[in-house]
Amino acid sequence: MIITLTANPSLDRTVEVTTLHRGAVQRVTNTHVHAGGKGVNISRALVTHGTSTVAVLVVGGTAGDELATLLRRENVPHVPVAISSDIRSNITIAESDGTTTKLNAAGPLLSASDVENLVATTTNAVSSGADWIAGCGSLPPGAPTDFYAQLIEHAHQHGAQVAIDSSGKALEACLAAGPDVIKPNVEELAECARRDITTIGDAIDAAHTLRARGARIVLATLGAAGVLLVDDTGELHAAAELPGPVLSTVGAGDATLAGFLAGGAAGEEALREAVAWGTTAVTLPGTRMPTPDDLERVTVTVTPPKHDTVLTERS
Repeated sequence: MIITLTANPSLDRTVEVTTLHRGAVQRVTNTHVHAGGKGVNISRALVTHGTSTVAVLVVGGTAGDELATLLRRENVPHVPVAISSDIRSNITIAESDGTTTKLNAAGPLLSASDVENLVATTTNAVSSGADWIAGCGSLPPGAPTDFYAQLIEHAHQHGAQVAIDSSGKALEACLAAGPDVIKPNVEELAECARRDITTIGDAIDAAHTLRARGARIVLATLGAAGVLLVDDTGELHAAAELPGPVLSTVGAGDATLAGFLAGGAAGEEALREAVAWGTTAVTLPGTRMPTPDDLERVTVTVTPPKHDTVLTERS
């Protein structure tokens, strides 16, 4: 069982345009609405592959009602933690060349009792027999910086392992608590390690820095350069050719972590799953998560990393 915790979920609205022209009136070619937030996306991806999961998330207002409806439509088991404010709505503008522009709201202000209820609900879910808990996403206003550190401590007390996908102070604060997996992207890895990253070798050094500060496994997404896995056994690099044009990069990192957890969360096979899921996700519209049929289009290559490979943005 994999429990996901999303303290700052959202309604993810994607509008597709041929090319975005600022200040102009233009036609939308397509629209999508999905239940959003990193942990929510992971549970959505796991459900499509028949992996047991429960999404714990805050829900409030009309946006929260719509999000819960979308989860029920996708048959995603979830435990809502009611708050008095509306959850946020995020907007993604996707252009036909694969360029995406994200407009993310900060999220509702959580009270101290909201935070307590969220932690207690998650702890109860973990104590029912979870193998993993994935704490994912930004923290909304009102949540303490050490929120994920507290989550790790509670989960470990109940015998569950923890994966964290966050950034900034929330990511830094959780390291000393010993997360079993962290999944930064290049920018998050560079910020947390306090160093510039221009090559895969730089990313490896940064990953070892975070491991020295407490993280057991670092699964770093490198954009077009694939995914880097750094653990006690060493380093592996994996990449795959895109099976189609880039439609939306939103949610690809979430699909990557979902694939890694579903694949056993250790070693080459889990890395292969992570890259297959994440690579496929960018070829799907909105924040649609890949299905087993989608993954049949992808071939993943795993090799020792080439330290001098320069990282570039996905085009």
